[in-house]
Amino acid sequence: MALQCGIVGLPNVGKSTLFNCLSNAKAQSANFPFCTIEPNVGVITVPDERLNKLAELVHPNRVVPTTVEIVDIAGLVKGASKGEGLGNKFLANIRETDAIIHVLRCFDDDNVVHVDGNVNPIRDKEIIDYELQLKDLDTIDSRIQKVQKQAQTGGDKVAKMTYEVLHKYKEALEQGKSARTVTFETKDEQKIAKELFLLTSKPVLYVCNVDEGSAVNGNKYVEMVREAIKDEDAQLLVVAAKIESEIAEFETFEEREMFLGEIGLTESGVARLIKSAYKLLNLETYFTVGVQEVRAWTYLKGSKAPQCAGVIHTDFEKGFIRAEVIKYHDFIEYGSEAAIKEAGKLGVEGKEYVVEDGDIMHFRFNV
Repeated sequence: MALQCGIVGLPNVGKSTLFNCLSNAKAQSANFPFCTIEPNVGVITVPDERLNKLAELVHPNRVVPTTVEIVDIAGLVKGASKGEGLGNKFLANIRETDAIIHVLRCFDDDNVVHVDGNVNPIRDKEIIDYELQLKDLDTIDSRIQKVQKQAQTGGDKVAKMTYEVLHKYKEALEQGKSARTVTFETKDEQKIAKELFLLTSKPVLYVCNVDEGSAVNGNKYVEMVREAIKDEDAQLLVVAAKIESEIAEFETFEEREMFLGEIGLTESGVARLIKSAYKLLNLETYFTVGVQEVRAWTYLKGSKAPQCAGVIHTDFEKGFIRAEVIKYHDFIEYGSEAAIKEAGKLGVEGKEYVVEDGDIMHFRFNV
């Protein structure tokens, strides 16, 4: 499932450092702007303790986790919407992603220059928001010109509704608000809004990159960001990229755990970021369990059993007959499929079954 999160931010906020920690890719990390010119794509394993616990019970020949794609996109500068710096390329790369991880510098360090001279995460956020909003306004104005005549003079209901959706977005964008702050009540309006593919309508996770001392409880900069995004439909995560770089150097799980414990963390920022990115993309996981393989599969939240079967192979969806479903907590409690069947805990579901996160699935199909 090729859904992607794009990491964005001004130059020198820690984007590439974070990306390197996430994917071990070779994105250059240096103390100067535009050190990442081409977007780097990392296919990153999603940490899931459930997969490990299932493997401990089944002892399979192999364990296959699920993944998420993260794209490191070149740093943006003022005027990007008008083509300044790498603006056009930056905006095109964002358009191709499904969600945005917006990294904000929330640490002081005289040795790491800031493109605007001083640390101010709200200003940094507003610079990127402004450029994305300007680009969206261009899109909106262009679409309004195309549908205005039909909406105002004809009997085209779709054109009229599209015109109203466009104007609602235009009003918000002109007030400096992102498209994601606008809500629509009807499914028809929501469908029209989705098909506009606006940059600022994409789901966003703000990552506050802090110093080591602020990794657990944050700092004044984090609180500034939290206050600034309170009216947005957005998430916030606190990560110390420098610490994450150090964690990545440890060779064993035990060493990483000990280091995290010493600084007061129970889980690395990278693990939390990957999980958050996965949820940001509206993704969930089901499992297939057997002696040959215990595997995690990615599907879009709300998908029904046939669509989830199709994630494994299109033939599974085409010839879907039924799904045998075991709840994760039941598998952990009873320890085996045989014990679950004996206890009457094996569910048999049809085409309308909406798969739940953590379900253990076995599909019956005929092609």
